[in-house]
Amino acid sequence: MLYQDQADSLLIKRPALKISHAAIWISSIFLGLLSSVPQIAEHHFNAAEAAVNAGLTAAFSVLMWYFNIYMLSRRPGQSRKQSISYSRLFGSLAFGLAVMLGLACIQQLILSHINFGPVMLMVEVRGILINLVFYMFLHMLRQNYENQHVTMELERIKNDNLSAQYELLKQQVNPHFLFNSLNTLKAMVETGDKEAVDFILKLSNFYRFTLESRKLDLIHVHEEMEILNAFLFLQKARFDGGFTFESTLSDRALGTLIPPFTLQLLVENCIKHNIVALSKPLHIKVYEENGAIIVENQVQPKTGEHNSLGVGLKNIDLRYNHLLNRHIDIINGQKIFQVKLPLIHEHHHH
Repeated sequence: MLYQDQADSLLIKRPALKISHAAIWISSIFLGLLSSVPQIAEHHFNAAEAAVNAGLTAAFSVLMWYFNIYMLSRRPGQSRKQSISYSRLFGSLAFGLAVMLGLACIQQLILSHINFGPVMLMVEVRGILINLVFYMFLHMLRQNYENQHVTMELERIKNDNLSAQYELLKQQVNPHFLFNSLNTLKAMVETGDKEAVDFILKLSNFYRFTLESRKLDLIHVHEEMEILNAFLFLQKARFDGGFTFESTLSDRALGTLIPPFTLQLLVENCIKHNIVALSKPLHIKVYEENGAIIVENQVQPKTGEHNSLGVGLKNIDLRYNHLLNRHIDIINGQKIFQVKLPLIHEHHHH
């Protein structure tokens, strides 16, 4: 419905029908010469009659070209119709009959020796056929031109909508742990924890990364790891050894590309949906396998959890679909939870 409404709105700016003047004149002269072929084939060929006949037919063709272009181009603000406008068709035919009648009278004045009745009938039939061909050709040309115009505009609107949706997706990547981080910082300051200054610096760096990266579609994985390390420092200060993290990504994998905050969101999901405690630490691993970066953790759901994938995973999947037309793989087993992210190589992306 959205695209249909937008398509209808595009009709207000419908492009004017344009035909080359050279094409109009050349085709008209050709039709004039073609109309004289039967006379050339006669035994008693009369050059004057053939010339007059060709000239009148060419003049009629030129007039009907421009008249039909005017008829089909006027009132561009009205709704477009895929079917033929019979009122315009009949109007064009009536105008053509009147013009051809006038030209037949001129022919009779120039060539007074010919029988006016049969000649008038012949030229009128010829005029109707020429007029119908011109009208149908211009009608199909206009429909094709308008369809191409609307298709291009809809593609542009679709791309604009996708870009807007993607910007909204990026805006969703906003850490939800600020409140908890500030509470942790308050507790560290009150107890005189020596790492309070480092905590403030890491928190500052994390939000600096947030502001710098949210404008980008892709960043290098090693930059994403800097964001993740700042996030992990803040979480370790909060949970005090309640989880472990291990990354074995190769230099090759670190040189690939990734949507900003992808790994951070996945690790945040691990911590959010699983028990994190000294008595039962959560183990999180990031590694490369079969052309994908894998984020893995053992499953130890919190009480009341219902295996919700949450907004974070949907956000990541939509971003990969937008950028690569591919989806991430989610393996939700009884003991292990994995998310596989397709590697994005820089030269492939360009």
